[in-house]
Amino acid sequence: MKVRTRFAPSPTGYLHIGGARTALFSWLYAKKMGGEFVLRIEDTDRERSSQEAVDAILEGMNWLGLSHDEGPIYQTDRYDRYKEVIQQLLDQGDAYCCNCSRERLDEMREQQMANKQKPKYDGCCRGKNLAEADDTVVRFKNPQDGAVEITDHVRGKVVISNAELDDLIIQRSDGNPTYNLTVVVDDWDMKISHVIRGDDHLNNTPRQINILTALKAHIPEYAHVPMINGTDGKKLSKRRDAVSVMQYRDDGYLKEAVINYLVRLGWSHGDQEVFTLEEMIEKFDIDAINKSSSSLSVEKLQWLNQHYMKQMTPEQLASELTFYLEKAELGVSEGPALAEVMAVYQERCSTLVELVSEIRYFYEDFSEYDAKQAKKQFKGGAIHVLEALKTKYAALENWVAEEIHKVVEQTVEELEVGFGKVGQPLRLAVTGHGRSPSIDVTLQLLGKDKTLERLDQAMKFIGQ
Repeated sequence: MKVRTRFAPSPTGYLHIGGARTALFSWLYAKKMGGEFVLRIEDTDRERSSQEAVDAILEGMNWLGLSHDEGPIYQTDRYDRYKEVIQQLLDQGDAYCCNCSRERLDEMREQQMANKQKPKYDGCCRGKNLAEADDTVVRFKNPQDGAVEITDHVRGKVVISNAELDDLIIQRSDGNPTYNLTVVVDDWDMKISHVIRGDDHLNNTPRQINILTALKAHIPEYAHVPMINGTDGKKLSKRRDAVSVMQYRDDGYLKEAVINYLVRLGWSHGDQEVFTLEEMIEKFDIDAINKSSSSLSVEKLQWLNQHYMKQMTPEQLASELTFYLEKAELGVSEGPALAEVMAVYQERCSTLVELVSEIRYFYEDFSEYDAKQAKKQFKGGAIHVLEALKTKYAALENWVAEEIHKVVEQTVEELEVGFGKVGQPLRLAVTGHGRSPSIDVTLQLLGKDKTLERLDQAMKFIGQ
């Protein structure tokens, strides 16, 4: 059977980081095995589903580069097919109508819990042969003996007794199919060979296998992936953690770093930390997915992102920065060539957002200085230092790093002060925050006119 995997999100919000990892694992396995990757949108929850959420999921998938071979397929377009299968199950005696009221079900569950029993439907309508009506649901007639054996690629052999399962609802009283029915029909019709999904679905798997068995359908292989925990080791929280894939994009992370980060959240290949996409496809193995949960690590993601930033050419990095420059409303048409700035900055920052913040002074004037740095650097004889530098720089004809550095050395020697007493006030004067590459390279990129202008501004600020 040809390998066909699927990613089947519910469009009730953005693309979650856990869902993105599941999609990645499914995509990688399909690619590795020369198979196909299907995108299915499980939108039967009409109250919570939205086109906005569909768009957000597609945007996240496209940004990560997880292209699908088939789809997106929408469950709401397949209602006739679900109705057909439900009728098949009714006709062959593997499903039945149930008119138990909500009050009866609540009372039954309360009594079971009081008796310390597992709450489940008691099969009251199982043998009544009720006709379908406005107040009836349709239940699957789950086997009452035996067990379901799942050979899971992550969990190993899992055995669930049928006595633990009840007759689940497969069609609500309003005629709409339920999740466990639709997913079974979809996986069957779409010839899904491997289902890779979060282990929160493990309790659904024996129920779905029993329905597939009743339909005499092919049963896919399963891999239930452990959940991802937050940075504190606890369940992911929107308040504490970045849980949307696009939030990582907006925070300045490269998609290559995010993909590499995701693949290592629950899967490993020896001690290797950095993978090209080709290496991921070649080496990915669903049997090597970890059984234990993984936790987010901002430090690891930043390390990976900085690695990928360092691997780029200055031109590539400048191109990646376009989105963030527009977002920050920072124009770079006037000032040094962006690629030249990238050449000296790409090893200094761990995100693209941080990079934009750090280079802003090249392209945008400022009137304020970092208060802490100003208090430290613009004191004592700093104004005399800046005056001496300005005089020398104004007379400098060859504006290159080597000559710029010589001026600093001359000023240090003439004023008989340490290098820091010259270099640090100068750096703060031209940057506003006191952080930059070597001061000679910084001034060469900034240009002579802008350097002199900012020295004047700093001296006025000190003299106030």
